[in-house]
Amino acid sequence: MRINKFFAAILLGASALGLSACATGFPAKVSRYQAMPAPQGQTFYVVPGSGDAQGGGLEFQRYANMVTNAMVAQGYQPATSPQAATMIVQLGYDVDHGRTRIVEEPFAYHDPLGPHYFSRWGYYGRYRSPFYYGWNDPFWYSPFGYRGSIRSYTEYRSELDLDIRRRADNASLFEGKAVARSTNDNLGVLVPNLIEAMFTGFPGRSGEVVRITVPPERKVKG
Repeated sequence: MRINKFFAAILLGASALGLSACATGFPAKVSRYQAMPAPQGQTFYVVPGSGDAQGGGLEFQRYANMVTNAMVAQGYQPATSPQAATMIVQLGYDVDHGRTRIVEEPFAYHDPLGPHYFSRWGYYGRYRSPFYYGWNDPFWYSPFGYRGSIRSYTEYRSELDLDIRRRADNASLFEGKAVARSTNDNLGVLVPNLIEAMFTGFPGRSGEVVRITVPPERKVKG
């Protein structure tokens, strides 16, 4: 009977772990300095910035469209060209080549059902995903917590820069940076999440550094 209960607990834990992994969000650290004017008919145009955004191209255009949609949601209007814009929005993004991490799992049992909680900045989960739990978590936990389990993985650091300037005099209106660490170097996954983190609570308080977790994308049933 005790053996059956033990294996039932393992199955329950594994099942909960799988469900929790699907619910894990994308944590990022966002810093912002801003003197953004309230929306009063200002127009903007998105141009390539640093990193992989240099040179533009179809990939950049995809992310520029996301920034455009986010700016429109704030009340600003897209211009047809940089010359016709009130504000120039410079978008840059990059992911490094990664570095190898080697960790040892701790000797402890961690409840597969917790903790999960919400904070003022977003959703936080506990379990394995392409992204870290929180910002400073040194390693992922094994669901059953046996000491001596050594593993290695590659850690990537991604970054998104967003600079907004008034075109007439090149005055800086917004300087933002969003960074994240993950085991995924796919820009197609990273950049959209970094953009969403950047525009969460936009434009924010000048000089603030916040930790924002983008909730996982919900699957539409159909």
